[in-house]
Amino acid sequence: MFAKIISGWRGALWLGALAALLAGCTPAGPRAFLKGKNSLDHGDYPAAAAQFKTAATLLATNASAWNYYGVALQHVGLPDEAATAYARALECNRDLVEAHFNLGCLWLDQNKPDAAKTEFTAYTLRRNNDPVGWLKLGSAQLRTGEIVPAERSFSTVLALKPGDPDAYNGLGLARMQRNKPREAAQFFAAAIASRPDFAPAILNLATTSQQYLRDNKTALENYRAYLALNPRPANWDDVNAIASGLEQAMAPAPAPVVATVVAPVAKPVAPAPVSVRPTRPVATEPVAESRPQPKPVQTYASRPPVTTKPVTVRTANPTPPPAPPTATVPTQVVKVPPEPWIVAPPKPPDTTSVAASTSPAPVTPESIEVPMPEPEQKPGLWHRLFGGNKSDATAPSGDSGTTPLPPNPEPAPAKTFYPEPAPVTYTRYQYLSPAPPAPGARLPASGAFTKARLYEQDEKWIEALEWYQQAADMDPSWFEAQYNTGVLAYRLRNYSVALPSYEYALAIQPDSADARYNFALALKAAGHAPDAADELKKILAANPDEVRAHLALANLYAQQLHDASQARAHYLKVLELDPANAQASDIRFWLSANP
Repeated sequence: MFAKIISGWRGALWLGALAALLAGCTPAGPRAFLKGKNSLDHGDYPAAAAQFKTAATLLATNASAWNYYGVALQHVGLPDEAATAYARALECNRDLVEAHFNLGCLWLDQNKPDAAKTEFTAYTLRRNNDPVGWLKLGSAQLRTGEIVPAERSFSTVLALKPGDPDAYNGLGLARMQRNKPREAAQFFAAAIASRPDFAPAILNLATTSQQYLRDNKTALENYRAYLALNPRPANWDDVNAIASGLEQAMAPAPAPVVATVVAPVAKPVAPAPVSVRPTRPVATEPVAESRPQPKPVQTYASRPPVTTKPVTVRTANPTPPPAPPTATVPTQVVKVPPEPWIVAPPKPPDTTSVAASTSPAPVTPESIEVPMPEPEQKPGLWHRLFGGNKSDATAPSGDSGTTPLPPNPEPAPAKTFYPEPAPVTYTRYQYLSPAPPAPGARLPASGAFTKARLYEQDEKWIEALEWYQQAADMDPSWFEAQYNTGVLAYRLRNYSVALPSYEYALAIQPDSADARYNFALALKAAGHAPDAADELKKILAANPDEVRAHLALANLYAQQLHDASQARAHYLKVLELDPANAQASDIRFWLSANP
């Protein structure tokens, strides 16, 4: 209503005078903050740094002023001073999550992934529905070698933002670090399917196809697709050299030219011999040592910092400046979409990083809020039962992706004396003895597996079991999907599903002590005590010092099979291997009652 009263040039003059009056009345600290914000929005980073320095000095306990000061310093290329400003912001307000995010990005730029992981962990604990934070945490975990946690972070991104190409690309890089190039290629292909012009995945798929899968045709197709991108990639010349060499290597050798000399009829003359030079063979490998190679692409390019709550997105073509700010000091969130990660192309000639010279200055686009909250992180059940997966010696540290059995330890030994046990009969289990299943569709199975994990964290066991079964059906060769199906089915006392699932898991990984131990517990619960004992004996044959197998076998002999001598032998072994076992007192009582 007030705006409608003011019209014409008199109104404009009146508004200008009012704005000048209000600006003059603004205290020096907030005024410097607003000027710095305006300079930052217009890309004048030195001026922004000067204004925010004044604002941070005058507003010494204002965390937002220090955070913005760090952003400006990072823009002008002063990382040490920026880190100090971010640290001061967190001293003023430990809950300023934007400062955690910005400091994490700065540490990644400085090649300090451990410090970056700490900051991104703090960020995701408070903003667990922000896929950008999980993506950054996954990148830091990859660089510290924590492959399984990184895969979990990237899977969380896909749960919050389905089809995200950066998350698929990150999963592909994780599979490469696991030395699984075929699975990596599937994830790179999924990223390209989600965004056909996604340069990092295109180059990653080309490099993986050439170097690891020896699929030169696919490699060449993706190199050409990468070279056709607009704008032209910074390493275009290097990649073009590889593509040209690969194309030349794949071209068939030309047939030798045979020269025919016809002698004159009138006077026959023997034709002079024609020397046909054989065609030089083409090398089967696409790249020669002397051929120029592309420089390695920085896997984690420099990432822009974040300020604090909604701000206009700034791109290569800046949007018009925002409306004049008010005299109050705003708090704004400024985040950026994650930078791509790229597998280094083959045989780089030197260690110069392309991204080091071409990485853009930090920008401050708007935050993306996804309405799907991340489930509350709960302590893994695995550590409550076994304290880790011992079945896969090659797996990296961290969560193995398999679901442990629920906290249902073996019961204490029966405090009963069996002078003359009565004969007991048990039904025997009809083994399926399946062959190792053929690989299936791992990508859709991964989506079902992720949903199962989320339901499991929420303790929705029935839904989790359904999604684990779907994952196992889509890719029967996936050990974790088969294993987790067995665990959830055992939890729900669905032994008709649990027992076959454990058999398939053991067909995939016969040496998995955890899978065989859980299979034995399921056989015991289903009433197949002799078969359970046989499975536990297999564990002890491979590892005679496996305490849990000795204890479970002793309990079987004492309680179901009524063989006191065998039970005694295994109970004594438990006490020998683990004198402080939680059931040591019950075991000693049983031994005293059954001499």
